[in-house]
Amino acid sequence: MKYNSQRKQLIITEYGRNIQTMVDQAMLIDDRETRNKTVRYIISVMGQLNPQLRDINDYKHKLWDHLFIMSDFKLDVDSPYPIPVKESFESKPEKVNYPSVNIKFKHYGKIIEKLIEKAKDQEEGPIKEAITASIAYHLKKSYLTWNRDSVDDEVILKDLAGLSDNKLMLSAANKLPASSEIALPQNYSQQPGKKFNKNKQKQKQFKRKFGSSNSY
Repeated sequence: MKYNSQRKQLIITEYGRNIQTMVDQAMLIDDRETRNKTVRYIISVMGQLNPQLRDINDYKHKLWDHLFIMSDFKLDVDSPYPIPVKESFESKPEKVNYPSVNIKFKHYGKIIEKLIEKAKDQEEGPIKEAITASIAYHLKKSYLTWNRDSVDDEVILKDLAGLSDNKLMLSAANKLPASSEIALPQNYSQQPGKKFNKNKQKQKQFKRKFGSSNSY
């Protein structure tokens, strides 16, 4: 009896040792037509063993790539896809530098700062006033995401002035809406705490109507 520790190490363990053995045997077939037919059968079995790959776009291409990987790129068959090169799998992608951006107010985010940079260079007029009012609204909405209890409009206007170098001022005609008027996120009612409180209220209503279940 041979233990797996004494056998050849599997290249792709998800397919198991039987598929690896089939690939190794296919490489020993001299007749090309027979070898192609055998490989197509192996591909069909690989697809049955890993049905989750069907969720991937062009999953058959992925199966053929796995086949060549398991053969150490030595299998000579007629593939319906470009035959991969070993070096393409061994090469590592270039390191992506993490963006080091200084955000003045993290609860507002960097995108709103970029919007303010664009807006403060606009010509004075109704368009700039509308943009300023929209930005102030988003500032308050972002603030309420982190603090749902209360938010002072003076804080929002002060932050807007600080982020725009005092170039964006909300006119008296454009007042910020009340905190209760700003829409909550769509999934807010689906949060566990809200759902739990709702179920708890239903239980209380049931008990008041029918009494405690212990009385039965």
